[in-house]
Amino acid sequence: MNLFSKDTTKAFEAKETAQWIAFGPVIFQVARALKNLGILKVIEDSHHDGLTLEEIAEKVKQSHYGVRVLLESGLSMGLVVINDHKYTLTKTGYFILHDALTKVNMDFVNDIGYKGLFHLEESIETGKPAGLKELGKWNTIYEGISQLQPHEQKSWFSFDHFFSDDAFPLVLKHVYKNGIKNLMDIGGNTGKWAAASVKYDPNVHITIIDLPGQLNVAISRIEQMGLANRISFAPVNMLDEKHALPKGHDAIWMSQFLDCFSEDEIVSILKRCHNALDDDGNIFILEPFWDRQKFEIAAFCLHQTSIYFTALANGNSQMYSAETFLPCIQKAGFEIAEQIDNIGLSQTLLRCRKRPNA
Repeated sequence: MNLFSKDTTKAFEAKETAQWIAFGPVIFQVARALKNLGILKVIEDSHHDGLTLEEIAEKVKQSHYGVRVLLESGLSMGLVVINDHKYTLTKTGYFILHDALTKVNMDFVNDIGYKGLFHLEESIETGKPAGLKELGKWNTIYEGISQLQPHEQKSWFSFDHFFSDDAFPLVLKHVYKNGIKNLMDIGGNTGKWAAASVKYDPNVHITIIDLPGQLNVAISRIEQMGLANRISFAPVNMLDEKHALPKGHDAIWMSQFLDCFSEDEIVSILKRCHNALDDDGNIFILEPFWDRQKFEIAAFCLHQTSIYFTALANGNSQMYSAETFLPCIQKAGFEIAEQIDNIGLSQTLLRCRKRPNA
């Protein structure tokens, strides 16, 4: 289904949207200030009675002027309304305060992406993550995740996990229905999938493949959970084509991993998986494809996340459409044996097998 095939907006609506875009960075920071300074919360606590500007300023211990300019901006943004000089919260204001998805997205954009996005044009021109220098001196963000500031790490991991955590319980039954005993988890991150797997199936053993810095995080977490006897670890740089993957696994799992690479790199990684996998083995790929979403806002979030990859992560990957991604699977010698869309918030599960004579 093509969500973006027609322009149905009228000229005045289009011009209004253009102004929202022009002031986008301003309204983003105002919304955060209204939330972080407690302004939206004290207004919410007043329920339908509302509060005057003076009452709000007194409650949050901020200047009359500061609260006024933020609230007047909030009026135009639709976060609050005013009647008889009293402010009350709108539905949008409520979601800024309480919606988990909104919080994760806002924290990620502010703590990870905001400053780096100023270098977007340079990233487009060079194919390099030019904005990454705002966080640290690495070639890709994946080399530096373990070195980010604590609040940056928290925002990065919260964002990364939010879109897969609700999918994991839903896909375990699909992955392990045929009695997999040894599974290779490529890009295992903090070990969430590995831990969920061994708890789900008492007979499976997991080998996590990742960069050394990431593995250290996973090893610590797995040891704390008492699962080290069923989960192994192997440091591998998946961009190094000379580094072969270990053999002896029934299946390979990759969750929101291949979107961290360019199309050519995806094909290269999958070819190495092809070499490592037995002829009757399977690859399971969990990805949020923007052209497989039920709602336009979901595709919107994925489109904007792609810009993080361009400016900060590595400069050459994105949240892919299935139309762009699926041919990479074919080029690597696999075929899709099963596809399940609309898992959790946004995910698609692909089960791939070796193509005959590939």
